[in-house]
Amino acid sequence: MKQILFSLTDSELEQFIIDLGEPKFRAKQIRDWLLRGAPDFSVMKNIPTPLRDKLNETAQTLPVTITKKLESVDGQTTKFLLGLHDKEQIECVLMRTSYGNSVCVSSQAGCAMGCKFCASTLLGLKRNLTADEIFAQILVAQWELRHGGGTSPNGDPNNNDVSHIVVMGTGEPLQNTQNVIGFMERANRDMNIGWRRITVSTCGIVPGIYELISWGRPINLAISLHAPNDELRSEIMPINNKYKISEVLNAADEFTNLHNRQLMIEYILLGKKNDLGETELYNCTPEHAESLSKLLTGKNCMVNLIPWNAVDERDFASPSGNAVHRFQDILIKNGIHTRIRRERGTDIGSACGQLRLNDKKGL
Repeated sequence: MKQILFSLTDSELEQFIIDLGEPKFRAKQIRDWLLRGAPDFSVMKNIPTPLRDKLNETAQTLPVTITKKLESVDGQTTKFLLGLHDKEQIECVLMRTSYGNSVCVSSQAGCAMGCKFCASTLLGLKRNLTADEIFAQILVAQWELRHGGGTSPNGDPNNNDVSHIVVMGTGEPLQNTQNVIGFMERANRDMNIGWRRITVSTCGIVPGIYELISWGRPINLAISLHAPNDELRSEIMPINNKYKISEVLNAADEFTNLHNRQLMIEYILLGKKNDLGETELYNCTPEHAESLSKLLTGKNCMVNLIPWNAVDERDFASPSGNAVHRFQDILIKNGIHTRIRRERGTDIGSACGQLRLNDKKGL
């Protein structure tokens, strides 16, 4: 296996370069390229060609390598399939928006949560990602912004820095809390991404939420709720058999009260096929919207409604636009701050719930 230079300390990188028979000042030059997200050694133009050739034989730059890349039709979303040193694969998504450039990162290879509507859990959990492997996803996106294609919605050619991070890719972040925290600390320190521009999404790992409370940084917290009662939530999200809605929301309230931050409630709207081959709305009835309103009344939260994005192996259907807006109208009528998420990259399988462990679909 080739040495991953990004994961070496400065002194280890110096020794690696010295062992190649090169002066140690080359280590600083290489480190500068690594922190820019250099995908390989060919781009390091201030490094002599013989040294680049040696490095190419014995090392790689980052702990992830781009296996495939897809661009959305509008040029505003890029999905990367990334290979890891042990042949596992992950995905991350770069989204160019009017408010900046957001990157959705994965925290695990695969997922153990078993949510019935999601592609990420289809092959189960393989392993946690290291903090370096999560951070490298940001560097891949940063390199793409500065050297690749894509279109900024506001037409700004200088809009080439990652400004926002969402830990909403493959995996459950709070099953890998310490590595996710290490990643966020590095993103804040080394890339100057403010805490309030970082969002962690969890399906409700209560001990992990308390770990974030103890950590004490004012990031944003998102709860993947997707049902207004325990019976329905347990049916579509097995984690609810361990942590009930009341436990999850109590922990989330403690977090948001500590930082005076608005809690994001993610709520996927699902359709289900019945025996007659017709489509009935499964999560869009007035009863569910009224129940959700009652559950969230008085909380400092915002509901993010997400029409279900198709996953071939899942037996659901997306709700109609009318049903989505009707659900939103009920929440708003009851005083619940609500918006409908604009889905990005559905044409390349990078929307919410579509990210996978490997390139079987989409890539």
